Amino acid sequence: MKIGIIGSGGMAKALAGKWSSKHQVMLSGRDLDKASNVAAEVGASAGTAKEAAAFGEVIVLATRWEDVFSGIDSAGGPEVFQGKVVIDINNPVNFETFLTTRDDKRSLTQAIAGHLPGAHVGKAFNMAQVAVWEDQDMTYDGRQMVTLYTADERADAVIAELIGDVGAEPLRLGGNEYAYQLEAAAAIVIKFLFAGRNPQTILNFIQPEVRDVR
Repeated sequence: MKIGIIGSGGMAKALAGKWSSKHQVMLSGRDLDKASNVAAEVGASAGTAKEAAAFGEVIVLATRWEDVFSGIDSAGGPEVFQGKVVIDINNPVNFETFLTTRDDKRSLTQAIAGHLPGAHVGKAFNMAQVAVWEDQDMTYDGRQMVTLYTADERADAVIAELIGDVGAEPLRLGGNEYAYQLEAAAAIVIKFLFAGRNPQTILNFIQPEVRDVR
């Protein structure tokens, strides 16, 4: 699978580091030298946002949440995303109040899907900090980490596969009408992280009927 990542920060690096052994990955950034250095560390390639969007069958939006739509514009606009799977990993959270910033009770993911009508959009990887995705074990209290996600039907299987490829267990919450709940849940984690909790603090979904048999 070809994965283009719009961004080259910590989350982009962590996810690319897990995916690059199984997929072709291209990172991008405003500072191409920085993106190239990050890409070299994780076995990926680097390019501009336009190049990453053109390259990927899957596009991961890994900018700051405030920059998502300008990142889409930098990649060439909505038409570039036609027919592709787009993964939103962002949390529109106010770091002073730790509340979501979207007063309309719709998620950033839904706004992205509305902006990219020809794409297949989902939300994933937003519920934990960078240090979690860098973890090679991905087990907590003896159980594999469960990663909740939302997706339209065309994006579902792809996102589930990519979650499995980072070492987590995918669990679909539903369509993107549920993405707002994921953003609100992430705000809880972010509040505790800002209060000084360990960077690997997560809300794990305990499934008593599913046991780790490794």
